[in-house]
Amino acid sequence: MAEEKMLITGERRLEGTVRVSGGKNTAVAIIPAAILSQTPCVIENLPNIEDVIVSVETLRYLGAKVTWSPEEGIMEVDPSTITKTAIPEELCSRMRASSYYIGALLARFGEAKVPLPGGCTIGRRPIDQHIKGMRAIGAQVDTDRGGTVLAQAKNGLSGGDVFLDMPTVGGTINVMLAASRAQGITTIYNAAKEPHIVDLANFLNSMGCKVKGAGTDVIRIRGQQNLRPRRPYAVIPDQIETGTLMIAAAATHGDVTVTGCIPTHMEALTAKLLEMGARVDEKDDAIRVRSIGAHRGVTFKTQVYPGFPTDLQQPMSALLCTATGSSTVVENIFESRLRHLAEMERMGANVRVFERTAVIQGVPKLHGAAVEASDLRAGAALVVAGLMAQGTTEITGTHFIDRGYEHLEDKLSSLGADIRRSKDA
Repeated sequence: MAEEKMLITGERRLEGTVRVSGGKNTAVAIIPAAILSQTPCVIENLPNIEDVIVSVETLRYLGAKVTWSPEEGIMEVDPSTITKTAIPEELCSRMRASSYYIGALLARFGEAKVPLPGGCTIGRRPIDQHIKGMRAIGAQVDTDRGGTVLAQAKNGLSGGDVFLDMPTVGGTINVMLAASRAQGITTIYNAAKEPHIVDLANFLNSMGCKVKGAGTDVIRIRGQQNLRPRRPYAVIPDQIETGTLMIAAAATHGDVTVTGCIPTHMEALTAKLLEMGARVDEKDDAIRVRSIGAHRGVTFKTQVYPGFPTDLQQPMSALLCTATGSSTVVENIFESRLRHLAEMERMGANVRVFERTAVIQGVPKLHGAAVEASDLRAGAALVVAGLMAQGTTEITGTHFIDRGYEHLEDKLSSLGADIRRSKDA
């Protein structure tokens, strides 16, 4: 089969207005949550990305009736026809968020058999905190030698206190899903605070569950057996796509307005762009990024929300490759999330990596080269690098980019980028 490449001829200034898509990280949590409903759910503003396509395939495999309109971003899920509670490895291997089906199936049917997730190889993503949380509310959870999680709650789930060892996004979401139909109140301590956790809580509440405290480090869920959506639910805009477009605007010394976003979700990135010398102006649902002249090097560490997001570390480190002076990036979330910098060295970047820390010495220019995306956000970083670089950059591994960005090249082309797809003969 011919290998698809993304070809970018750089040094084109991005200008104009672009609308951000619905959130990937929200979508992959809310779609499994539809399993919890007694009646059909309608979910709107979903991005047309690979992870959503895999989610549709997973629901249909389980037996749900799914109507999916990629062009409109609308999905209707009727979970009343689900007959299976086990998911094959082939589906789970294609998506990091497949573990969310454990909590959803356990809550609805009292059992789940789900292989450990696949997706991007950005480092270990253990689900020990997910398992700990589900056990705390009455589930029996084991992992077999093949890496499949077996969860059961023969007598139902009962609310209880869940103390997470760290504010894990996945663990928080999975416990919320499991607790949504449990008897009594479940309290999650040291919960993650990310925007997509708040959005999941809002979706659960729209079905009749009672979730309080989402967005803080203590979340309380009063489970309800009879969950029914009252109206269509629209997922929030994609925080990471918003940030990627903001970074691309700065990288090309452009003038871009990103619409349909939530500026308060972007405060950590905005602060660093301002520190670098870019101009950032915010409105109710739009952010304008302008950049003229050289950027200054900065230092940042990835942290849980509201800190600097790990999903934007890679695109941001691409931007820093041409910033004046030295920059330091510390990756605190995933240990394998600096591998993209080796590809950028092919393009002329001056980088030294020490375990989870990268020291980037800015160079005047990057140069186009043949590079390979090793994961979703690494792919976005290489796109940013290609937009800056002199000459043409060829990116392989484009399937990773498609996992989380909806028509990224079309959006960038609309702003003036020279970017296209090509297949080798």
